Amino acid sequence: MTTPTMTTPTITPVTTPMTTTGTTRPNDTRTTIVQLLSNMSDGKEIRAYLQRFSAVGETRFAVIKIGGAILRDQLEETAGAIAFLHTVGLTPIVIHGGGPQLDVALAERDIATPKVDGLRVTSPEAMDVARDVFIGENIRLVEAVRAQGVEADGLVCGVIEADYLDKDKYGLVGEPTNVRRGMLESAVKSGAVPILTCMGVAPGGQLLNVNGDSATRAVVAALQPMKVIFLTGVGGLLDKRGAVMHSINLATDYERLMAAPWVEGGMRLKLQEIKRLLDALPLSSSVSLTSPSGLIRELFTHGGSGTLVRMGEAIRTVGDKAELDAARVGALVENAFARKLKADWWAGVDLHEACVSEGYRAGAILSRIDDFIYLDKFAVTEDARGEGLSRTVWREITRRNPAFYWRSRTANGFNAFYHEVATGSVKRGVWTVFWVGVDDVAEAASKIDRIAGLPDAFQPSA
Repeated sequence: MTTPTMTTPTITPVTTPMTTTGTTRPNDTRTTIVQLLSNMSDGKEIRAYLQRFSAVGETRFAVIKIGGAILRDQLEETAGAIAFLHTVGLTPIVIHGGGPQLDVALAERDIATPKVDGLRVTSPEAMDVARDVFIGENIRLVEAVRAQGVEADGLVCGVIEADYLDKDKYGLVGEPTNVRRGMLESAVKSGAVPILTCMGVAPGGQLLNVNGDSATRAVVAALQPMKVIFLTGVGGLLDKRGAVMHSINLATDYERLMAAPWVEGGMRLKLQEIKRLLDALPLSSSVSLTSPSGLIRELFTHGGSGTLVRMGEAIRTVGDKAELDAARVGALVENAFARKLKADWWAGVDLHEACVSEGYRAGAILSRIDDFIYLDKFAVTEDARGEGLSRTVWREITRRNPAFYWRSRTANGFNAFYHEVATGSVKRGVWTVFWVGVDDVAEAASKIDRIAGLPDAFQPSA
């Protein structure tokens, strides 16, 4: 099998240099960009993402939600990542919390704040403390971004209008009713990054404590951004083994995940919140959960660094060519490989199974050769790379086909992924032959030369 050439660059995270006295000095973000580009074997990825993100309105690139624990533990990394985005011409709308800091401040003042339904009951005394804590954290983040040489505008209140959620039950806890977009647009047009707290203003001017997810959802609904980003300490959503999940396609994965016994508590609530967010956004929007140090890689590379969640596309699996649009299959393969197929390729495929996204933007064609299954083509269109569709298709074909073979040109950068998932591989000239589900080396060896000698499906390059 041949596959489109893809690269997995190493990206130097944006960090703030320290002086010998321990104080920060402005980071040379331009140098960081040069490092980023020089570390990429092919700058095509970052250019494609920059073009995609720059095509939307100034306030519609991304909303970034930062938890209080991130501000406490990873302030400089977070500020550096925000500064990087602004320097390449992308201005995120930033919302931050301060829960852990508020817990400490309330305990120091011996103010009890019980939680009901996961929400902090907020008395007037607690609201006074929360106001001071949130303003303090806002100032810290604004100053950290400015220390990177980028202007930031702290909007501690006034952007989010709210009303009492249930005054008798929760006290001064608010539910957003409106977002003043003009304040955000004004900050962005002035060249600054808007940084908001999770405080709302009720009619009459009373400050209300607004849940961070509720505040984020309100801003996202108002702006309809292309990206929604949650910065987390663990860098993403974890699977049952405790590893970060690369991508989630809600169209195919949501019900399965919600039924899994290991998805519980905070992860279950987070998945529900993310689905609620994406239900109200265009299909082109996505949610990323990543760490501050992984933010740039998550945004600008196909490989990512965290968990990418999209509404996604349903995946169709068929065993009959008549159930597929041959022209769209050919267009998918040619777009993915940037080469023209031979006219007789599709007619010559003895189809075992095809797994294709409903929009024909990703797919796998498995054929029958002799007594084994061969993955003839694994293709993802240029505009779908980085969306997680490829891994969704891969999970489906490996679930349905425990053993199969494929080949890829040895110089293909995508082979890093193949080596990760394959049971074994052998190089044969310009090809590397891979297989999964075959533990008998002798059995695999009997098929390697046959696979390496298969004719090329594409027309000769000019």
